[in-house]
Amino acid sequence: MRHLALERKARRDMKATWNGVTLAESDDTVVVEGNHYFPETSLKREYTTFSNHRSMCPWKGEAHYYSLMVDGDLNPNAVWYYPEPKDAAKEIKGRVAFWKGVQVT
Repeated sequence: MRHLALERKARRDMKATWNGVTLAESDDTVVVEGNHYFPETSLKREYTTFSNHRSMCPWKGEAHYYSLMVDGDLNPNAVWYYPEPKDAAKEIKGRVAFWKGVQVT
């Protein structure tokens, strides 16, 4: 059974930007709790750096993070993903989402 916060896939072009740079772009996002989860393959890795930050969601599981580095500016833990989401959130496996000033339009 799906969790109530899991919405259908969005089939329109979505773009994540920060500091004037496009971080990800896709017409295949999954919306969960108002956040667009982009395919991990759409993430421009040249702007991501390691983060050892973790958080826990009771129904999605353990979130892992990346930090962003654009033109010398650091945005810590601004990208998150669930490497092994719980069954209720299996649609977001292999996907990333953004916050902390990243604009998704």
